[in-house]
This record gives sequence, structure tokens and C-alpha cells, in this order.
Amino acid sequence: MRKSARYSTLAAAGLLALSSLTACANDAASTASTGSGKGTKVKIMVGGLDKVIYMPAMLTQRLGYFDAEGLNVELLTEPAGVQAETALVAGQVQGTVGFYDHTLDLQTKGKAVESVVQFSHAPGEVEVVSTKEAGDITSPKDFKGKKLGITSLGSSTDFLTKYLAVKNGVKVSDFSPVAVGAGATFISALQQGSIDGGMTTDPTVATILDKKAGKVLVDMRTPEGSQKALGGPYPSSSLYMQTDWVNGHKDTVQKLVNAFVKTLKWMSTHSAAEIAAKMPADYAQGDKALYTQSIKSTLPMFTDDGVMPENGPETVEKVLKAFNTNIQNADVDLSKTYTTEFVEAAK
Repeated sequence: MRKSARYSTLAAAGLLALSSLTACANDAASTASTGSGKGTKVKIMVGGLDKVIYMPAMLTQRLGYFDAEGLNVELLTEPAGVQAETALVAGQVQGTVGFYDHTLDLQTKGKAVESVVQFSHAPGEVEVVSTKEAGDITSPKDFKGKKLGITSLGSSTDFLTKYLAVKNGVKVSDFSPVAVGAGATFISALQQGSIDGGMTTDPTVATILDKKAGKVLVDMRTPEGSQKALGGPYPSSSLYMQTDWVNGHKDTVQKLVNAFVKTLKWMSTHSAAEIAAKMPADYAQGDKALYTQSIKSTLPMFTDDGVMPENGPETVEKVLKAFNTNIQNADVDLSKTYTTEFVEAAK
């Protein structure tokens, strides 16, 4: 009887877990944005569709540029770039909108992945500190012993946090990275003291400042901020794909790049308010003015032509080599981590 009851409990737990997984899958599906249903089908995973740093993905769809190229693009979303990367490597999607730095990290793991269009020449990331800790953490030199929020382990926020620490004389083992995601979960962790500071992007940054929950410590939303913090341009958000798939589907890749380059040009000639008006209403979370401000603060990070910034890959390699033992011990071929073939043709 005791054993039977135990099995019944386990079975119930299993069903509960299964129903939870199903709910999670349904939630993920509900955040997907499906194209017109016409044209060549392409699935793209985005490391957070509502993040301003990845705005070109949804904006391209809203502007109708995918449709104009004869593409049926389904946009899917994961809370962190590293999870979007995993979906690509697993073959669940054909492309990922995420940080370019993952292409270097993946090469050291035997995966050939390349950026085909570069959205940005700065990270768009901000290191914030809680209002309570602002007096104690005045620079990355003060990271020792602190709990620092990142989206997830192995994410670009993780990479950049480690670099800022090492650059300022703090060992990676001297602080605790805490995976808290972005948006409401990040803000809650900051307010409750679960983290002392952390790295995040807009619109989370704008909300933190509006709530007076924290202050900006390092701002990398502009090329100037990237130069100061990282020593050069830092190509971040991009569309990257498995090299074999790119080589086998050049026509489709060209159409994708054409659409994204049109969007980047459109962004460069329109105001933050005009851009915000094109995005899904729920991205503003009830405060359109604050959402517009978050776009305005982040706009300087974007390129207007999709071209890889000069010396950008070298800056990324330098940053990763500062703490990533895989890259320290590898001979990374940067020429294989991106291609300008498609953006040149898009011009």
C-alpha cells in the first residue's frame, strides 16, 4: 500500500510537471509572431523580442519588409541570447537574432556559425546598481563580493560583466553572477536585494530609472560608451546562422538581409516616437512615453547599413579572451564568424 501510494504521488507529480511543460510551450508559442503565411518559410529565434537591442526583428515584420521579399518569417522568442543560440545549433530554427560574440564562442566548440547582417556597433547594454548599493559600487572595481544580475549563464550579459570585472582588477571568482532574466524579474531582484547590480537593456533600464530602483554605472548604448568601456566598437545584435545553411540557401539569406537593411535605414531616418508607434502596443507596458524614451536612448547603438564595423570582431575577441579559457586557448578565425557578402549586395 505504501509503495502504491508513493507511485501514485510520483505519477501525479509527473502529470503536473508535464502539464507545466505544456503550459510553458504554449506560453512560448503565444509570444511567437507569425508572418503572412505566404512565401519561403523561415523561423528566427530572438533573444527577447521585446528588448530594444533586438528591435529590428519585430520592426522588420511590422514594416512589411519580410513580405515584400517573399518571405514568411516566424519570429520566436527566448528570454536570453544563449537560449536562442541553443535553438539554432539544435536545428529548431534557421536563424538567431542575438549577439555576434556567440559566433566566436561556438567556433571554439566546433560549430560553424556566422553573422550575415550586423544590426549594431555597440552592445546596447547597461550595468546598473541598486539605489541601496550605489554608494558602495562606484565602478566595476567594486564588484568583489557582490551579486550581479545577468540574463543567464553563458549569455552576452555574462560575458560583458566578466570582462568589466577582469579589466578592473576583479577576478571572475570574486563575484557571484545571478541569472535573473530581464524586465520584471530583473527589476524585482534588484528591488528585493537578490542582486546588488546587474547588466540589462532597455526598456528594463528606463523602467529601473523611472522607479528610482537603481542608477547607471556603465552605459554601453552608444559607440562612445562602447569605446570607453570595451576599447572599441562592439558588434552585438545581429542575425547569425549556421554557415552550412547559409551556403545552401543564399537566395533566402539575401532576402532576409535585404529586409533587415531596409529596416536599419528606416530606423536611421525616423524618430523614436515614430518607431515606437510601429511596435506592438503591449511592448510599452502601459507607458508609451517611457518606451519611446528607451528606444531613443538605445538608437545610437544601431548601424544604418548592416555592415560589420571596422575592428569590431577584434574588439569582441579581445573582450572574450580576457576571461574565456576556450577562446584563450583557441586560434579563432574571425573571417569565418561573419560575412559581408549579403549586406554588400543589399546596398
